Amino acid sequence: MTEPLSHFKHVHMIGIKGAGMTALAGLLTKQGALVTGSDIGEVFFTDRILEDLKIKCVERFDPQNIPAATQAIIYSTAYSQEANPELAAALASGLPVWSYPEALGMLTREKLTLAVCGTHGKTTTSALLAETLKFTGLDPSAIVGSRIMNWDGNALSGSGEYLVLEADEYQNKLAAYAPFAVILTSVDWDHPDFFPDKESYERAFADFVERIPRHGVLVYCSDSARVARIAEQAMCRKISYGLLAGADFHIHDYVPVKMGFVGEADIIKQSFAVTHDGQELGTFKLKLAGEHNAANATAVLALALYLKQDLARIRTAFEKFSGTERRFEYIGERYGALFYDDYAHHPEEIRVTLKAFRELYPDRRLRVIFHPHTFTRTKALLTDFAQSFETADEVAVLDIYGSAREVQGGVSSEDLVQLINRFFPGKAEYAPSQEELIGRLEETMGRQDVIITLGAGNVWEIAHRLAKR
Repeated sequence: MTEPLSHFKHVHMIGIKGAGMTALAGLLTKQGALVTGSDIGEVFFTDRILEDLKIKCVERFDPQNIPAATQAIIYSTAYSQEANPELAAALASGLPVWSYPEALGMLTREKLTLAVCGTHGKTTTSALLAETLKFTGLDPSAIVGSRIMNWDGNALSGSGEYLVLEADEYQNKLAAYAPFAVILTSVDWDHPDFFPDKESYERAFADFVERIPRHGVLVYCSDSARVARIAEQAMCRKISYGLLAGADFHIHDYVPVKMGFVGEADIIKQSFAVTHDGQELGTFKLKLAGEHNAANATAVLALALYLKQDLARIRTAFEKFSGTERRFEYIGERYGALFYDDYAHHPEEIRVTLKAFRELYPDRRLRVIFHPHTFTRTKALLTDFAQSFETADEVAVLDIYGSAREVQGGVSSEDLVQLINRFFPGKAEYAPSQEELIGRLEETMGRQDVIITLGAGNVWEIAHRLAKR
């Protein structure tokens, strides 16, 4: 039988800059392990987390990177032994070697795992769940895919019995995890490079909820017919939440805060009320924008109450939560223009994010900079992408960011620009480089503008550079 992952005190991680890998590195470090790692030299938002954790990362792949004292090796599934010499050496070393989902799967068997899954909302929901349970006294561990404003990174190492996990479905990582409880937020076909059709994508979630033990619980968004259909596969207790009537936890009286010309990060952006089985639970306030985040918070509320946590403390935890990096993140202000950054890289994410911006800033010009992520996703969802920018006043589209998965493939950003302009004449333009776009925005931005960078690549650098110049 394999030792628990927490027993290994010197772990080397190949591809450590990935959001999940960095979170796992943070958790292992906080548990007392010495973690080393390697990755490419490209700048990632996780660089700062690794630096704060004092984790050494060599920015190249080489068998010499693996320290002699290493006891176990974990690698990102973005890499293969055929294309990565360091991974090939690791697999030939005789040491225990696990993929990222395999390593996480080991952790999910050490604690009672509260897994947050779905196409959208995983990061915010899992971060809010972990922060709420921490505030109510359960002291959970957590692995989340983005830096949390209230934490020193994107992981918690608590003494309690629960592990909050942002459970990514890509490459069907879900198959490796052993959940006690699951929050299922949404299911909209994604990752077409791995899931060839909607049926295979939905099957991954259905298989996951089927494995929740009978003594566990599934919390799911009943606003989505797809989610509700998948929830039928679960054999455990089921709790629904949503904005539509009939949900066990029904959201109503959603009120966004119109911010006008204010762009401060740390202010209340919405309130909403929740009814549970006919009983009013009262009003809740969030520093997060959008109806989708009212739904995410209600999922957390439902699970926290299932875990017998105090309602008043849950309410206070919601008001204190400051959000996560790269999720509706306020970057700064310059010349009166406000700068925000968001990770939205799927059409539905873009649509709800821009809707939330319009609610906050009904009288300002929304200028969006979009960085498409992966050729397969852009090609498969091209028409949906083109229609997702309706709320924006203008859109600049950068070249597609293929990441480690792809180099090229059958579609271009110019194709997306043309299709956006077919639906919304004159709204979109192609941006051949970040430098050119930054120069143009420098000359045209002003007090009327809210400038939003969107995407999973390095587009966030533009907002930071413009705000600080």
